This record gives sequence, C-alpha cells and structure tokens, in this order.
Amino acid sequence: MPRTEPFEVYHHRYDAWFEHHTAAYQSELLAIRALLPWRGLGLSIGVGTGRFASPMGVQIGIDPAREVLNYATNRGISTVCAVAEALPFRDKSFDYTLSVTTICFVDDATTMLSEAYRILKPGGQIVIGFIDRTSKLGQHYQAHQTENIFYQEATFYSANEVAQLLSDTGFIDSVWVQTLSKTLEETIDIEPIRAGYGQGAFVTVKAYRPCETIA
Repeated sequence: MPRTEPFEVYHHRYDAWFEHHTAAYQSELLAIRALLPWRGLGLSIGVGTGRFASPMGVQIGIDPAREVLNYATNRGISTVCAVAEALPFRDKSFDYTLSVTTICFVDDATTMLSEAYRILKPGGQIVIGFIDRTSKLGQHYQAHQTENIFYQEATFYSANEVAQLLSDTGFIDSVWVQTLSKTLEETIDIEPIRAGYGQGAFVTVKAYRPCETIA
C-alpha cells in the first residue's frame, strides 16, 4: 500500500520543510535543473506539494496522497491521484519524467521504473533525485528512521542500487550529479553541484529510454 499517511496528516509540516532548509532545497533544485529537460511534456511521479515540479515547469504530476496534491495544483501543476506503480497514462506519451525523493516510498521500485519507461517516448528521459543511503545524511536518516514521521517506512537506496534498477528496466546512458556534502544543520549556503556520486547526500541521475530502431 502507498505510504501516504504521514503526508496526508502532516502535509503542512512537510511543505514547511523547504522553507526551514532553504539552502539545502535550493541546492537540490540546482542538481535537478542541471539534468532536467526544458522542452516537451513532463510528468512528476510523486509530485508531493509541487516544490520541485513547479519551479522546473513540469506540467503534470501524480501522487497517492490527496492532501499534498492541493498544494501542487495551487502551484500550477495539473494533478492526478495515482500510484507510481500504475500510471494512468498511455504508452509513449511523455518526453520526460521527474521523480524526487519518491523511490524510497514506493512499494516496488522496479515496477515504478518500468511504468516510467512505458509512458516515455523513445529517446525520452527519466530524472530521479534521491538521498544516497551510503552518504552521511543517508546514514543519519537510517539511524534515526523511527524518530522521523516521514521516513519511518522509507526504503533508502544507494546510488549503485539505483543505477542497477535503471539498467534492469532498460534505461541507458546515465548521467549523475550530486550535492549536499554537509549535514542539514551545516548547510547554510547553496552548494554547487559536482559530477558523479559518492560524496554528496542528494544525488540526481538522468537516463534515457532507448530510441527505437527501424528494422
């Protein structure tokens, strides 16, 4: 079942996080901006309150938590209540998808990525932002998981694990950037992005659905 209850009940608190951690939030936006396409029809999978999709110009978003969709709608996004593992869209209908801190909350990450692959046009791009389990911040979240309302039922992934999931579902040509090398308390300035992964807590990856070949 979708892990929506914390986001339904504490939606105000969730949305306020971005105001309380402005430097970290802006650093994450820079990492996404570096890889996200700026043309075509986009879908935000796990749009939440629209904090990432809206400033990035993503037109459509899905989320199983109805309360957060109200925020996303107010931020100019066309929203649909749905789960990542069963996207209510036709095959090959989007140019790109964006998914930020969603993969850790879905019941089946492989099915989520397979659905993203299905609804992408050939040559379409998937962009995923997530907390690397092996990072300092990721290890902190895991160590205090039971104390965090939102992360109690989360499944954290390492960058290597996400890379394998993307490969297993058919995506190719991954490009990686990272940010947030410090704790949230220490992050008082916007941090520049760096290529690759392994040093920053917030990792963003872009990968492609292969173009179809003509027989």
